[in-house]
Amino acid sequence: MTSPSTTLSLVDTDPAELAVDAIVIGLHSQTTDATTTGRTTGFADTLLLASGAESIAAAFDGRLTETLALLGATGGPGEVIKLATLGTITAPLVVAVGLGAEPSGAAPAPETLRRAAASAVRALAGAERVALTLPVPDDEDAPAALRATAEGALLGAYRFAGYKTRPQPNRRPVVSSIAVHVPDAADERAQAEITRATVVARAVSRTRDWVNTPPNELRPPSFADSVAAAAREAGLGVEVLDEQALAAGGYGGILAVGQGSEAPPRLVKLTYDPATAGAGAATKRVALVGKGITFDTGGVSIKPAQGMWEMKSDMAGAAAVAASLLAIAELKPTVAVTGYLPMAENMPSGSAYRPGDVVTMYNGKRVEVLNTDAEGRMVLGDAMARACEDGCDYLIETSTLTGGQVVALGKRVAGVMGTSEFCQRVQVAGDATGEPTWPMPLPDDVRKGMESEVADISQVNAGMDRAGHMLQGGVFLREFVTEDVPWAHIDIAGPSYHSGEPTGYWSKGGTGVPVRTLLELVDDIAANG
Repeated sequence: MTSPSTTLSLVDTDPAELAVDAIVIGLHSQTTDATTTGRTTGFADTLLLASGAESIAAAFDGRLTETLALLGATGGPGEVIKLATLGTITAPLVVAVGLGAEPSGAAPAPETLRRAAASAVRALAGAERVALTLPVPDDEDAPAALRATAEGALLGAYRFAGYKTRPQPNRRPVVSSIAVHVPDAADERAQAEITRATVVARAVSRTRDWVNTPPNELRPPSFADSVAAAAREAGLGVEVLDEQALAAGGYGGILAVGQGSEAPPRLVKLTYDPATAGAGAATKRVALVGKGITFDTGGVSIKPAQGMWEMKSDMAGAAAVAASLLAIAELKPTVAVTGYLPMAENMPSGSAYRPGDVVTMYNGKRVEVLNTDAEGRMVLGDAMARACEDGCDYLIETSTLTGGQVVALGKRVAGVMGTSEFCQRVQVAGDATGEPTWPMPLPDDVRKGMESEVADISQVNAGMDRAGHMLQGGVFLREFVTEDVPWAHIDIAGPSYHSGEPTGYWSKGGTGVPVRTLLELVDDIAANG
């Protein structure tokens, strides 16, 4: 089930004269010394319109902020206040979205704009045409601000189509058309940012759609078919290994995890070649690997029932990698990118793998299984070894790998482990896109505790139990990366799925993390090697 689409464009018409259903403006909170307001103690909060709303303020004879204050506006980040214009301007509705305190000598941060645009657009669900006139600086920061505003607007309009059999009276349609106001709508650089934002938002939305699909509708074979069909349509190279091909190729980890389910596992390989796409010769080779566990019961080491329904999102890494490749096919960077998506369903049954089993992985290493719920590292180990065998200059793997990531870093910040220098680049890319990561270590004592009496390595550190669980996952995955390949493991167990109410550009369900980080990294590698 795919979500409805929203079109995005640029306009340079006076915002007060735009023929739209609603016009969105920015609103800052401003703290002033009480002595300037006539009060005797403390501080008084006032409102300040962000740049871009000048003509609208003039149409209200300078009383717009006063009226918004009467409606309860504070200018707090993400706050949305609606005001009927009663013919004052062409649009029947002006919508003020909070941007927080006015930054000193600078425009709002891109992430502030991204979240504000999304909050405003989501609050306008049901409107046909919306225009945004949020502050865009006229300096080198303009592209980042425009990109953030455009991405936020489109992601705020996202809605999963769902499976309801009857129309919902309170379920309004998404905004059909969004226009972003800029000084010059014909500016090529601005047009390029709108084009890119549209491609990126489509990739994030596709990831969300896959993650939000119920697990009975998206088992490994159907997930592989869906990805392969989209990839072929995009002009990517596609290779799908079924259970027979996996057995013949020696993919012991993927097969072990998948053998408990009647829906057999798959490994999908997607290939983007810039030369074939007409983008020129490849400057570097990047491998993207994503975990595709379409549902995770924990297997024989079964999970608690509470919250298990969210394990339909255990394929968020594979969804993000697949959608990123689809976006890359449109963006055409001068980097060769190959995606590896190991897919399996981790189920308990008479044929399921067991604690105590020894599994021979794709690179020949033998793993002693101690916990069948640590299945992600098993399928990823095979895929990462295959990626290194095929050859790459960088390897980026992302997965909903451990609950330890959520314990350590919460639901918004992903953990990143691997080659320290490359992990720093991942962190910079995440900060630039609003998908923060935090570097975590790979301690030698964690690896020492994973020595096995009967195999080359244990799947977990039994002596630590769940202590340092995120680190255990990273240490294990390191065993399947060729020594000279810079690599990063991004644990998105928390940020990939949002179970609360919509906030910023996150809707309830799949978030699409870390698609934007992966695309930013590819751009960085294309530009800097």
